[in-house]
Formats: sequence, C-alpha cells, structure tokens
Amino acid sequence: MQSTSPARCLIPAGAFVLAGLLALPAQAAVDSAGATKVFGEARAICTRDAGSLWGKTLCGPMLLVDPTDRSLAANQPDAGGVLKRSGPVFTGTLPSTVVLANTSISWSGTRWSEILWPLPDDTQQRQVTLAHEMFHRIQPALGMSWPEGDNRQLDTMQGRYLLQLEWRALARALRARTTTDRTTAVADALLFRRERYRRFPNAAANEARLEWNEGVAEYTGVRLGLTTPQARIDYALRDLSTFVSAPSYVRSFAYATGPAYGLLLDQADPAWRHKLGSGQRLDQLLASALQLKPPAFATLQAREKVYDDGSLYASELQHDRKKRAQLAALKARLVDGPVLTLPLKHSNYQFKPQTLLPLGDFGTVYPTLRLVDDWGVLEVDGDALMGRHVAVVSATGFDASSLKGAGWHLSLNKGWVIVPGARKGDLLVKRTDDAEH
Repeated sequence: MQSTSPARCLIPAGAFVLAGLLALPAQAAVDSAGATKVFGEARAICTRDAGSLWGKTLCGPMLLVDPTDRSLAANQPDAGGVLKRSGPVFTGTLPSTVVLANTSISWSGTRWSEILWPLPDDTQQRQVTLAHEMFHRIQPALGMSWPEGDNRQLDTMQGRYLLQLEWRALARALRARTTTDRTTAVADALLFRRERYRRFPNAAANEARLEWNEGVAEYTGVRLGLTTPQARIDYALRDLSTFVSAPSYVRSFAYATGPAYGLLLDQADPAWRHKLGSGQRLDQLLASALQLKPPAFATLQAREKVYDDGSLYASELQHDRKKRAQLAALKARLVDGPVLTLPLKHSNYQFKPQTLLPLGDFGTVYPTLRLVDDWGVLEVDGDALMGRHVAVVSATGFDASSLKGAGWHLSLNKGWVIVPGARKGDLLVKRTDDAEH
C-alpha cells in the first residue's frame, strides 16, 4: 500500500499497497512537468502490456499526491468535477478523510491508483511501483481481492528462520543455470515453507491471502515495469535480499516471495495466472507445474545446512531475545498500564507494514500510524495497539489541553469527548451523548 527496492510508503488497512524499506527522495511539490513525465511512463507500461498479462489493461485514472499538503496532479478529470485542468494535468487537493498512501482508492466518483510524490529517482524502482499500483486499481475487477489473515507466525523465531531459508532457496532457484539445479532449489524452498506450515497450521491460508493480494501485485510490477527477463530476475533477487532487514515480516514477506514465485512459475507453467481463481497457493502451483513430490521432512536438517552455516540461526536467536524484551515492554505500556481507548467503527488507517509487531491475543502494535474514524484523527509515532474493535495508546503523560500523549496526538471531532475509563488512569473516547449517561 508497499520496497524491496521501490521506495514504499505508509499504507491503509485493507488497501493493496507497496511498502518498503528505503527512504523516499527529498520532498518536492508535485509539478506539472514531473507529473506529465510520470503519467507518460505509466501509459508506456500499460500500452506495452496491452492487457496481455491479466486480460485487462492497467491504463486508468492516477493521482500523484504530495503528502505534506495533499496537493495532487491527476492524469484525467474526476467524475465529481473537483479537479481543475492545469496544462496537461488536472490539479486539486485530496481531502483529509481520504487515505494518503501508495494504494488504490475510490474518490470523487472515480477509482484511482494513488501514488505519493515524489516517486523514486531510480528508474526501475519507479516503474515497478507504477505497474504495482496500476494492478491494484484493477485487482477487484479481476476477482483477486481477499481479506488478509493473521501472520503472527512470521514474528516467531522459527517462523522467521524458515522464511529466510525459503528466501535463500528461491534466490538460488532464480540464479540457477540448469533445470536440475533450479528444480532442486525450488524443492528446498517448498520444504522450508511446508515445514513452517506444519509447525503453524493456520499459516498456509493466511500467508496465501497476502501473497495473492500483495505478492501478485509486486510480481506484476516486476513483470510489466521491467522489459527484460534478466532485469526481472535481478529485481526479484533484490526484493528477496532487501526485506531480510525488515523489523517484521508479518505484513512485508509477500513483497519478496511474490516476484520470485511468479517468475519461476512463468518458466514452469506460463498459464499459471489463470489458475489463481482455483484457490491454489503460489507454492502449490509451482510444485504442480514442476511435478514435485511432497517434501521429505526427514531431509530438513541436511538441506538446512546447505543454506545456513549456523550464523543465520544464531542471529535469529539473538533477534528473538531482543523481541521478547520489546514485547514485554509494550505489554506493560499498552495493556497493563493506563491507556486511552478509541472505538473503531468506520476507520481508515495508514501505517508502515514492515514495522508491525503482533502482541499475541491483545492485537498488533503499530509504531507509526495515522488513524481516522468518526471521532477524529489520531497521529502516532510512538506505538498504538490495534485490536478487533478498538485502538489503544498509552495514557501516561496525557495532556488534556493539547490532547497529546507520549508519542501521539489526537484531534477530536465535534460531539466527542474524553472520559475516565474503567481502571484508574484509563481514558476513553466517547460521543458526548453517550458520555452524559
């Protein structure tokens, strides 16, 4: 909503977006000449494809939005007549109620690809980003949008370790010069993945949903944004290596696996994209295309040594110790300590997917968050806990006059107030009418 290399951004919940690890270029206002160049690149990408990859053109409405002031340039007018022509583009301001992210949105009667300005200077990153986001705009029409599941297994020591072994095997498969070497490496990747699914029974279904949503979009970005097979392989390898340093793999892993599996499937079964509607996962499609036998779990330890000399396992043990201490501190602050609770009813929120931290049954911690709901806007740069129906921030140090706390600021809409919560020190956001009863 997210890069491996393309610079990724804050993303809204439920949206399909690029999200990544590298910083964006220095901020500059959207200018007509720059926007026209980007729109030309996007048009060249979708014209070159001509709808051949997915049976539907990626060409369509696009917004380039400056996140500092929400000013925008569009490649066409909106159905609601809000945008005004300014030379070759259309300009206006995106309302504060609309999510600000690399994503697809419906606004002013039009469905858009929304991309934050400025785009990456690197040509490959920029064109992969454009193709990725153009795909997200047509994704629902293709019947390829799925609700995402809980991938907290990728925040465990074994989940992270097995995923990284899988990434290393996928990289070896992409680099392979012979069919035999490629097939062996793919079999290793599937062995590590199926071991993860054996250890975590819900992982298969939940990981598949994110790969269908974001992994396929990133594959599309790589496949259509780049023009040569070698450039695509190099970029997929870049994705696999870049996300290793992500603080969390829970919502970022598919940006790495999607292009790898997609390109390997292109070689093994060019018709694989038409089989996505069957509900088969990417790993199942690849195993079927290569006619691989079920993984031999008895070989796991021996195959593990091919990809890890022990240093990766030791590193993950150290990471796990630090993570446990971090989660204990977050629980003390966002569960056991005094908190401000905000109800979630009609929420839109933006976040950095590679930073999310599952906190068991309590929910997920968002270190950076912009949350919009009926009560107003919550800006967080110091941890918020999101559960099923509520968001929580620490009430320690809350300043009622400025509506600020440690690492967050709240803007309340008219008709909403902050009242004492159930425990001493707790606070609660409620409607004025509800608070009076």
